[in-house]
Amino acid sequence: MAQIGLFDIVGPIMVGPSSSHTAGAVRLGLAARKILGSQVKRARLELHGSFAATYWGHRTDVALIAGLLGMAMDDERIPEALDLARAAGLEYTFAQADLGDVHPNSVRIYAEGDADSITVAGSSIGGGRINIFELNGFEVSVDGSYWVLLTRHRDTPGVIAEVTKVLAVHGINIALLDVSRKARGSDALLLAQTDDPIPELAVEHVRRIPQVLTVRTLPCF
Repeated sequence: MAQIGLFDIVGPIMVGPSSSHTAGAVRLGLAARKILGSQVKRARLELHGSFAATYWGHRTDVALIAGLLGMAMDDERIPEALDLARAAGLEYTFAQADLGDVHPNSVRIYAEGDADSITVAGSSIGGGRINIFELNGFEVSVDGSYWVLLTRHRDTPGVIAEVTKVLAVHGINIALLDVSRKARGSDALLLAQTDDPIPELAVEHVRRIPQVLTVRTLPCF
């Protein structure tokens, strides 16, 4: 059995060729699918920086589509993702875009399902790790260190308290809590990053809160 030396680098279990351009890209696509909460029907992917310049050689396009199809980064079907997307009826387009002062391995994904649509922007920061920095126009920071509960809700008094109460009742500790809105009384985004997994029963309880419109969860990456 081979031994790991002092200076050997252990990367993620993945289908290559690159942990940043391939494995991280799969995770970005998969995160977008989970946030959408359904099968992706249509997608537009805007590639930034190094992603835009080298995506063909590193198969970043294939990796992103694999994630949108629900594949993890070690799925042996990743090389066949474009063919599988065609068979599944997933329509997609790629474009180059300047996303501003962000990591060079970044992408903005517009994804549409049967009943909802989302916009997610994130970066692959190396070793298969990612950071989501934008969600539906709201600035966020999700790097996969925690479990995540996301809600879209009406900006009315008491909603945040009700959501956090549900998590407390289920024994879930909130590590980070961010709430954003674009205007008073409009739709708002709650993002709770937790130390503990979020059970489906807790999700159902949050979904029953009258002013909550959608609920999504993300696992640790």
